[in-house]
Amino acid sequence: MESGGDKRRVVIVGGGIAGSLLAKSVQFNADVTLIDPKEYLEITWANLRNMVEPSFAERSVINHRDYLTNGRVVTSAAINITETEVLTTEGRLIGYDYLVIATGHYDPVPKTKEERLDQYQAENQKIQSANSILIVGGGPTGVELAGEIATDFPEKKITLVHKGPRLLEFIGLKAGDKALCWLKSRNVEVKLEQEVDLKSIPDGTEVYQTSMGETIEADCRYLCAGKPLATSWLSETILKDNLDKRGRLMVDEYLRVKGHKNIFAIGDITDVPELKQGYLAHKHALVVAKNLKVLMSGGKESKMSTYEPGSAIAMVSLGRKDAIAQFPFTTIGGCVPGYIKSRDLFIGRTRKQMGLPS
Repeated sequence: MESGGDKRRVVIVGGGIAGSLLAKSVQFNADVTLIDPKEYLEITWANLRNMVEPSFAERSVINHRDYLTNGRVVTSAAINITETEVLTTEGRLIGYDYLVIATGHYDPVPKTKEERLDQYQAENQKIQSANSILIVGGGPTGVELAGEIATDFPEKKITLVHKGPRLLEFIGLKAGDKALCWLKSRNVEVKLEQEVDLKSIPDGTEVYQTSMGETIEADCRYLCAGKPLATSWLSETILKDNLDKRGRLMVDEYLRVKGHKNIFAIGDITDVPELKQGYLAHKHALVVAKNLKVLMSGGKESKMSTYEPGSAIAMVSLGRKDAIAQFPFTTIGGCVPGYIKSRDLFIGRTRKQMGLPS
């Protein structure tokens, strides 16, 4: 595709929740290139529903081309950056005037939408044919997966093992208690303060031993642990001194990488002090879209928008009708937050935001 003439070149590395919305938002104001190893945006908070209902993935896995009608998509990984260019795995050099890093968490997934949909079909078959399921990890992923399977397949024997003293440790005590009660009411066996080292146990194993010596029988297993940030590739680049101890990019109030006038970072990889959530990644994208438009039109820095860290709002869905919602002053469970999140998991709203039919 030809270059955008006199338009400024904006290169966005990472086509997740934040990067894709930013690309969509500035595609008619700039010459946009989106660099992503996969050809699609995945609305990640629908992943677990996709495993129990694969057809749900048709709406939550979206080809970049569907919303990015006026930009370039380079299906590759970025491996280096300089002050003026991004280098991809194939050795392509892509020049930029403004660069936005939005690589999120490292999660190796297939390149095409079709392959991703096939993967969900395979996971669904695996769950359907299993009698007993072991889930290791009691964070939001483990709890939501247990909730999805218990709702759609109530006859399955589900055991959830978590090394911490409570579920959902990333949010308040009440939320963990409510999740535990809900799971127990659906006959999910929850074992806290225990571990199962899945990495050292071969596939096909059906009897597992916990760190407390308890035995669990399961013919299907899922490790629901946190995924690492996808920033290690930056450690040999011009941004190596901008990574904090946890591998996050340090940003200023405009979400610019500190010390760089034309490089921004958005989404989970930033050191913004807030819970890493999809709706906040969207807010990052919209703030940077505004700031790029100001800078590209020659506006002053004083006209740029600042980003205020989000307050502690979190929602964890439990099957199709229930959820737990934590707000700054209260935590509620049941069908009211379930109505807000669990029915559609905000897929319609997110598609609409991307300019697609909901």
